[in-house]
Amino acid sequence: MIELLVLDVDGCLTDGSIIYTVSGDEIKSFNVKDGLAVATWIRMGKKAAIITGRESNIVARRAKELGITHLYQGVNNKQKVLEQILKEENLKYESVAAIGDDLNDFSMLKKIGWSFTPHDGSDFIKEIVDTVLEKDGGYGAVREMVEKILQKENKVEEFLRLWQ
Repeated sequence: MIELLVLDVDGCLTDGSIIYTVSGDEIKSFNVKDGLAVATWIRMGKKAAIITGRESNIVARRAKELGITHLYQGVNNKQKVLEQILKEENLKYESVAAIGDDLNDFSMLKKIGWSFTPHDGSDFIKEIVDTVLEKDGGYGAVREMVEKILQKENKVEEFLRLWQ
């Protein structure tokens, strides 16, 4: 049973675009449907983590909005950070589902219970994950991942009950 979602940001929670304003501010666009699925997952008593290679105040804000307590930015070795989270939460790799789209996700995706990549993920990642999603990163891929997990684990009714 999946207990922890691990989310990459650029290319998964966003479309991978990084926009800078003239004043140097960074802009990212998040999909509200992805966010609702993650927030509802957490309301079900499940865990979620963001592990990303870049650092951004915008990502910290988004994690707070969604109720994600495990936020790790500027990470070079995502698998090592995941091991730390597993120890803290007393979980095993088999209870983790993660989404990643590029080479810095490779080693982590190979070790977990259920690995995903968006439709526009790297071909190298597509070769090693369990599921290549139909949606692109930033356009509902995380929502699709959550729904696939819920369907496989017969948790759809529990998920929907939170909105009835």
